[in-house]
Amino acid sequence: MPPRRVVIFVLTLLALLHLYIGLRLIPAIDLGPAGVAFGVFLLVLSTLLLPLGLLTTRLKKFRYGDQLAWVALLAMGFFSSLLVLTVARDLALLLALPFGGANAAVTRTSALAVPLLAAVATLVGLVNARRLAQVVEVEVPIAGLPVAFHGYSIVQISDIHVGPTIKRGYLNAIVTRVNGLKPDAIAITGDLVDGSVGRLSLHTEPLARLSAPDGTFFVTGNHEYYSGAHAWIAELRRLGLTVLMNEHVVRERDGVGLMIAGVPDFSAHQFDESHRSDPLAAAADAPDNVRVRILLAHQPRSAPAAAAAGFDLQLSGHTHGGQFFPWNFFVPLQQPFTAGLNRLSALWVYTSRGTGYWGPPKRFLAPSEITWLRLVPA
Repeated sequence: MPPRRVVIFVLTLLALLHLYIGLRLIPAIDLGPAGVAFGVFLLVLSTLLLPLGLLTTRLKKFRYGDQLAWVALLAMGFFSSLLVLTVARDLALLLALPFGGANAAVTRTSALAVPLLAAVATLVGLVNARRLAQVVEVEVPIAGLPVAFHGYSIVQISDIHVGPTIKRGYLNAIVTRVNGLKPDAIAITGDLVDGSVGRLSLHTEPLARLSAPDGTFFVTGNHEYYSGAHAWIAELRRLGLTVLMNEHVVRERDGVGLMIAGVPDFSAHQFDESHRSDPLAAAADAPDNVRVRILLAHQPRSAPAAAAAGFDLQLSGHTHGGQFFPWNFFVPLQQPFTAGLNRLSALWVYTSRGTGYWGPPKRFLAPSEITWLRLVPA
């Protein structure tokens, strides 16, 4: 579909959704002509702001681009809850019809409750999104784990999305928390940035402080390809990170090896065929002393290929755990796992809910995390 038609389609869809919300709530609230006018004004303003939330990386050129991005993305988060609650209210009223339907007081009160609850969810979601991600401790049982690697620790961070609303200070706090855990290795499983190196290099500089004895490793996510993957790969290597592109490193203890491998994003080949994700190639030519195989892959749907390639553990992100209710219910339409530790054949897959957020600064019933994984014998 040509870009112009896409824009027209998106604007039309947004206008229709706002019209639906207005028709379902404004008459029921019944605040008189002034209230109707104010409600219509807010809905029109929201219709115009939401497309800007999808174009936040382009707002940087404007004098107040960051401030406008904040307003647009907060509006996007509020609209999402407003739409979901409006639909939920209509379903509840529909279910009440066989029992005589809701009376006027219930109809008005429920209409008033929708924007109020949407505002509360947006505010709570903002607080949850902006606070430093909590450390989630996970033990991963590995069959035949060599004694030398009992308790081996990897700290995983994922989906930070440095960009319009996530800046240097936010990332700096994450780096300090990660270093404080003193892991053996650090894994960054993609979607680090939303924007070009030229715009964001100042804000990603704290990554140079990441420190672990066995190294800090990075694999690309889909958003790196929206933001200039080749330039970001070069920049992250300049900062001292090991970017794994269908390749691996081996770390040894007492003569036995642990492999940390990485693949580009599952969809990377759509941007660059040479970046096609290939877990089998990532594990190729591993030395005979390797007893533990770990794969970093941005999307959980790399898991079947990882299992076929003989990996013991895959670390992924991408899903954000849904980020805020009820979108967690839609993740399984694309990904095999939404969050947490799951099993696929002999492969463990850990899916992070993400350490930052994308789009609206909002997390509701899907908290962000810094994951501290430890290998234990099965």
